[in-house]
Amino acid sequence: MFPELAQELADLETQALRRRLQVVEEVLPGGKVRVKSQVLLNLSSNDYLGLAQDPRLIAGAQAAAARWGVGAGASRLVVGHLGLHEEVETELAAFKGVEAAVIFSTGYMANVGVIAALMGPGDLIFSDRLNHASIMDGIKLSGASLQRFPHRDLNRLEKLLQQAPAGKRRLLITDSVFSVDGDLAPLRELVELKERYGLWLMIDEAHATGVLGPGGAGLAQELGLTDRVDIHMGTFSKALGSLGGYVAGARRLIDYLHNRARSFIYSTALPPPVLGAIRAALEVVREEPERRSKLLEESAKFRLGLQDAGFDTLGSETQIVPVLVGKNESTLQFAGALRERGLMAVGLRPPTVPPGKARVRFSLSAAHGSEDLDAALKTIVETGRAMGLAR
Repeated sequence: MFPELAQELADLETQALRRRLQVVEEVLPGGKVRVKSQVLLNLSSNDYLGLAQDPRLIAGAQAAAARWGVGAGASRLVVGHLGLHEEVETELAAFKGVEAAVIFSTGYMANVGVIAALMGPGDLIFSDRLNHASIMDGIKLSGASLQRFPHRDLNRLEKLLQQAPAGKRRLLITDSVFSVDGDLAPLRELVELKERYGLWLMIDEAHATGVLGPGGAGLAQELGLTDRVDIHMGTFSKALGSLGGYVAGARRLIDYLHNRARSFIYSTALPPPVLGAIRAALEVVREEPERRSKLLEESAKFRLGLQDAGFDTLGSETQIVPVLVGKNESTLQFAGALRERGLMAVGLRPPTVPPGKARVRFSLSAAHGSEDLDAALKTIVETGRAMGLAR
């Protein structure tokens, strides 16, 4: 059965592109996991603040389950909009510094939902070439025309804006922290361009929420640009340690999404235990800024150590620190060698990254101990030198 699928899988295998699931047997303190009975320092998780195992989030989930049950029972526009949804969205809007917010079941569904709801045939979308796959899928579903510009290339973007035909609506979209390179969008300049040319600006703060900004709300807050960004999107599944996505902004925008975002309308509401964990995470982020301070300090030290050894970290500026390898096979060998020495670091290959740009991506967490990170850096450098990837 499905012989043509077997051939495709075999082709992926020959290109070192086939992926397989691996079982994490246990999540341990200190940013560690057990896989095949081996304890590994987990440098591949998006749990940037170490909140996924935090007792306060667990207690929040338990309390919400005890009060509301373990499922919402329906979509939000039927009878699934619980008082808890309303309360958490109100707190989220205050956290983001905007009028209103709406929670989706995942960040993927938030991106797909908002883009396809706002844009349609005849509209025009400008998108950074390294934006997340969920953004690209939302653009495809919308039916709008796409203009992709080279990564962070403001000159090329402005030329596209100048040459763009008149459309019904125009939207500029960017990640704020790019998930495969760990660098930042030039948000100040993007805001100026969107105001100069009169289009909407949407930013995906998935990897910035909880990490950047004086209150942890993201890059827009960090730069004092919250009010000048039209659509704020993000997730709870990374630094906030739980699950779900959100869109935040003007009340009129959120009301419109209630009526037009299909991934919101036709999905069962997020379960109460998840909402309880989200609420607890928002409180921790507000009250413990030292978590993100530690994360960013350790990330800077780790990144500099890799750069000093001659690794190409692709312009990383955040807790996401890639090491460019190039070939798929070499990337898998590097990741495998690190695993043998106690480090969980997953290689990224096409289509996640462009051909010839495979890399091992290290994601740091506030849960990691400084001594563990120092030892990990030493191991990465030694392994890289042995493979001819570092000086």
